[in-house]
Amino acid sequence: MDSTALHHTDRTELLRQAFRLEYATLGWMAIEAVVAIGGAMQANSLSLLAFGIDSLIELASAIVLLWRLKVELRHGQAIAEAAERAARRIAGALLFALAAYVVAAAGWKLWTRAGQTFSWPGLVVTVLAMPIMYGLARRKIVVAEALGSGAMRADAAESIACGWLALVVVAGLVVQALTEAWWVDGVAALGIVWFLVKEGSEAWHGEDRCDRATQPR
Repeated sequence: MDSTALHHTDRTELLRQAFRLEYATLGWMAIEAVVAIGGAMQANSLSLLAFGIDSLIELASAIVLLWRLKVELRHGQAIAEAAERAARRIAGALLFALAAYVVAAAGWKLWTRAGQTFSWPGLVVTVLAMPIMYGLARRKIVVAEALGSGAMRADAAESIACGWLALVVVAGLVVQALTEAWWVDGVAALGIVWFLVKEGSEAWHGEDRCDRATQPR
Protein backbone atom coordinates (compact mmCIF):
# COMPACT_ATOMS: atom_id res chain seq x y z
CA MET A 1 0.00 0.00 0.00
CA ASP A 2 1.52 3.37 -1.03
CA SER A 3 1.36 6.69 0.83
CA THR A 4 -1.61 8.00 -1.23
CA ALA A 5 -3.71 4.98 -0.33
CA LEU A 6 -2.65 5.19 3.30
CA HIS A 7 -3.86 8.80 3.56
CA HIS A 8 -7.38 7.51 2.90
CA THR A 9 -7.09 4.74 5.48
CA ASP A 10 -8.87 5.00 8.83
CA ARG A 11 -6.54 6.49 11.46
CA THR A 12 -7.15 3.57 13.80
CA GLU A 13 -5.99 1.17 11.09
CA LEU A 14 -2.92 3.37 10.49
CA LEU A 15 -2.12 3.16 14.19
CA ARG A 16 -2.44 -0.63 14.05
CA GLN A 17 0.05 -0.69 11.16
CA ALA A 18 2.38 1.51 13.21
CA PHE A 19 2.05 -0.94 16.12
CA ARG A 20 3.00 -3.87 13.88
CA LEU A 21 6.08 -2.04 12.59
CA GLU A 22 7.19 -1.12 16.11
CA TYR A 23 6.67 -4.65 17.44
CA ALA A 24 8.80 -5.93 14.54
CA THR A 25 11.44 -3.33 15.44
CA LEU A 26 11.27 -4.35 19.09
CA GLY A 27 11.83 -8.03 18.31
CA TRP A 28 14.70 -7.42 15.93
CA MET A 29 16.44 -4.89 18.19
CA ALA A 30 16.34 -7.36 21.09
CA ILE A 31 18.03 -10.02 18.93
CA GLU A 32 20.47 -7.50 17.49
CA ALA A 33 21.51 -6.17 20.91
CA VAL A 34 22.03 -9.61 22.49
CA VAL A 35 24.04 -11.03 19.58
CA ALA A 36 26.10 -7.88 19.00
CA ILE A 37 27.01 -7.32 22.65
CA GLY A 38 27.72 -11.03 23.20
CA GLY A 39 29.89 -11.14 20.08
CA ALA A 40 31.66 -7.94 21.12
CA MET A 41 32.58 -9.39 24.51
CA GLN A 42 34.02 -12.53 22.93
CA ALA A 43 35.93 -10.67 20.20
CA ASN A 44 36.97 -7.62 22.26
CA SER A 45 35.35 -5.48 19.55
CA LEU A 46 34.57 -1.84 20.37
CA SER A 47 32.72 -1.23 17.08
CA LEU A 48 30.46 -4.23 17.65
CA LEU A 49 29.87 -3.21 21.27
CA ALA A 50 28.85 0.31 20.18
CA PHE A 51 26.48 -1.22 17.63
CA GLY A 52 24.93 -3.39 20.36
CA ILE A 53 24.52 -0.51 22.80
CA ASP A 54 22.96 1.61 20.05
CA SER A 55 20.51 -1.26 19.52
CA LEU A 56 19.57 -1.11 23.22
CA ILE A 57 18.93 2.64 22.94
CA GLU A 58 16.76 2.08 19.85
CA LEU A 59 14.97 -0.71 21.72
CA ALA A 60 14.08 1.78 24.46
CA SER A 61 12.99 4.30 21.82
CA ALA A 62 10.67 1.73 20.23
CA ILE A 63 9.13 0.99 23.64
CA VAL A 64 8.50 4.72 24.18
CA LEU A 65 6.88 5.02 20.76
CA LEU A 66 4.65 2.00 21.42
CA TRP A 67 3.52 3.63 24.66
CA ARG A 68 2.85 6.90 22.83
CA LEU A 69 0.80 5.14 20.15
CA LYS A 70 -1.27 3.38 22.82
CA VAL A 71 -1.97 6.69 24.56
CA GLU A 72 -3.06 8.26 21.26
CA LEU A 73 -5.28 5.29 20.47
CA ARG A 74 -7.03 5.67 23.83
CA HIS A 75 -6.89 9.40 24.58
CA GLY A 76 -6.00 11.31 21.39
CA GLN A 77 -2.83 12.57 19.73
CA ALA A 78 -1.99 15.58 21.90
CA ILE A 79 -1.85 13.85 25.31
CA ALA A 80 1.52 12.12 25.00
CA GLU A 81 3.49 14.75 23.06
CA ALA A 82 5.30 16.37 26.01
CA ALA A 83 6.37 13.03 27.48
CA GLU A 84 7.43 11.79 24.04
CA ARG A 85 9.62 14.88 23.51
CA ALA A 86 11.24 14.37 26.91
CA ALA A 87 11.89 10.71 26.13
CA ARG A 88 13.53 11.65 22.81
CA ARG A 89 15.76 14.16 24.60
CA ILE A 90 16.88 11.37 26.94
CA ALA A 91 17.57 9.07 23.97
CA GLY A 92 19.53 11.85 22.26
CA ALA A 93 21.62 12.45 25.38
CA LEU A 94 22.37 8.72 25.66
CA LEU A 95 23.51 8.62 22.03
CA PHE A 96 25.80 11.63 22.58
CA ALA A 97 27.23 9.93 25.67
CA LEU A 98 27.79 6.72 23.66
CA ALA A 99 29.57 8.73 20.95
CA ALA A 100 31.86 10.30 23.56
CA TYR A 101 32.60 6.88 25.06
CA VAL A 102 33.41 5.42 21.62
CA VAL A 103 35.83 8.27 20.85
CA ALA A 104 37.62 7.82 24.19
CA ALA A 105 37.71 4.01 23.97
CA ALA A 106 38.80 4.00 20.32
CA GLY A 107 41.57 6.48 21.13
CA TRP A 108 42.75 4.22 23.94
CA LYS A 109 42.67 1.11 21.72
CA LEU A 110 44.69 2.87 19.04
CA TRP A 111 47.13 4.25 21.61
CA THR A 112 47.69 0.85 23.22
CA ARG A 113 47.57 -1.00 19.86
CA ALA A 114 44.78 -3.27 21.13
CA GLY A 115 42.95 -5.19 18.43
CA GLN A 116 39.98 -7.54 18.14
CA THR A 117 39.34 -11.07 16.96
CA PHE A 118 36.88 -11.84 14.18
CA SER A 119 33.24 -12.44 15.22
CA TRP A 120 31.00 -14.62 13.05
CA PRO A 121 27.87 -13.82 15.14
CA GLY A 122 28.70 -10.12 14.82
CA LEU A 123 29.08 -10.38 11.06
CA VAL A 124 25.80 -12.29 10.64
CA VAL A 125 23.71 -9.91 12.77
CA THR A 126 25.13 -6.75 11.15
CA VAL A 127 24.70 -8.12 7.60
CA LEU A 128 21.06 -8.98 8.39
CA ALA A 129 20.50 -5.59 10.04
CA MET A 130 21.06 -3.67 6.78
CA PRO A 131 18.10 -4.98 4.71
CA ILE A 132 15.87 -5.34 7.79
CA MET A 133 16.41 -1.73 8.87
CA TYR A 134 16.00 -0.47 5.30
CA GLY A 135 12.68 -2.27 4.90
CA LEU A 136 11.36 -1.13 8.28
CA ALA A 137 12.45 2.47 7.68
CA ARG A 138 10.68 2.68 4.31
CA ARG A 139 7.41 1.42 5.77
CA LYS A 140 7.70 3.68 8.83
CA ILE A 141 8.19 6.75 6.64
CA VAL A 142 5.05 5.96 4.61
CA VAL A 143 2.91 5.32 7.71
CA ALA A 144 4.40 8.35 9.53
CA GLU A 145 3.45 10.64 6.62
CA ALA A 146 -0.09 9.30 6.61
CA LEU A 147 -0.37 9.77 10.38
CA GLY A 148 1.45 13.11 10.41
CA SER A 149 3.61 11.64 13.17
CA GLY A 150 6.93 13.31 13.93
CA ALA A 151 7.63 10.64 16.51
CA MET A 152 7.41 7.86 13.95
CA ARG A 153 9.49 9.82 11.43
CA ALA A 154 12.14 10.13 14.13
CA ASP A 155 12.00 6.39 14.67
CA ALA A 156 12.40 5.83 10.92
CA ALA A 157 15.48 8.09 10.98
CA GLU A 158 16.95 5.91 13.74
CA SER A 159 16.33 2.80 11.63
CA ILE A 160 18.14 4.41 8.70
CA ALA A 161 21.09 5.34 10.91
CA CYS A 162 21.18 1.78 12.30
CA GLY A 163 21.44 0.39 8.77
CA TRP A 164 24.38 2.65 7.90
CA LEU A 165 26.02 1.90 11.23
CA ALA A 166 25.72 -1.83 10.47
CA LEU A 167 27.47 -1.24 7.14
CA VAL A 168 30.43 0.37 8.92
CA VAL A 169 30.69 -2.56 11.35
CA VAL A 170 30.47 -5.10 8.50
CA ALA A 171 33.26 -3.30 6.62
CA GLY A 172 35.43 -3.36 9.75
CA LEU A 173 34.80 -7.06 10.37
CA VAL A 174 35.57 -7.98 6.75
CA VAL A 175 38.80 -5.97 6.74
CA GLN A 176 39.70 -7.56 10.08
CA ALA A 177 39.13 -11.06 8.63
CA LEU A 178 41.22 -10.32 5.55
CA THR A 179 44.13 -8.46 7.15
CA GLU A 180 44.08 -9.28 10.89
CA ALA A 181 45.34 -5.71 11.41
CA TRP A 182 45.20 -4.58 15.05
CA TRP A 183 43.97 -1.04 14.23
CA VAL A 184 40.82 -1.99 12.29
CA ASP A 185 38.45 -2.07 15.28
CA GLY A 186 39.51 1.34 16.58
CA VAL A 187 39.14 2.97 13.16
CA ALA A 188 35.77 1.28 12.51
CA ALA A 189 34.55 2.45 15.93
CA LEU A 190 35.49 6.04 15.07
CA GLY A 191 33.58 5.62 11.81
CA ILE A 192 30.47 4.85 13.86
CA VAL A 193 30.67 8.13 15.82
CA TRP A 194 29.25 10.29 13.00
CA PHE A 195 26.12 8.13 12.84
CA LEU A 196 25.69 8.20 16.62
CA VAL A 197 25.96 12.00 16.70
CA LYS A 198 23.57 12.38 13.74
CA GLU A 199 21.07 10.00 15.35
CA GLY A 200 21.39 11.77 18.70
CA SER A 201 20.91 15.18 17.07
CA GLU A 202 17.75 14.02 15.30
CA ALA A 203 16.35 12.65 18.56
CA TRP A 204 17.31 15.79 20.51
CA HIS A 205 15.99 18.37 18.04
CA GLY A 206 12.82 16.46 17.36
CA GLU A 207 10.19 16.61 14.67
CA ASP A 208 11.47 19.31 12.30
CA ARG A 209 14.92 17.77 11.92
CA CYS A 210 13.43 14.31 11.44
CA ASP A 211 10.98 15.56 8.83
CA ARG A 212 13.91 16.67 6.66
CA ALA A 213 16.01 13.59 7.39
CA THR A 214 13.38 11.07 6.37
CA GLN A 215 11.68 12.71 3.38
CA PRO A 216 11.81 10.37 0.34
CA ARG A 217 14.24 11.57 -2.33
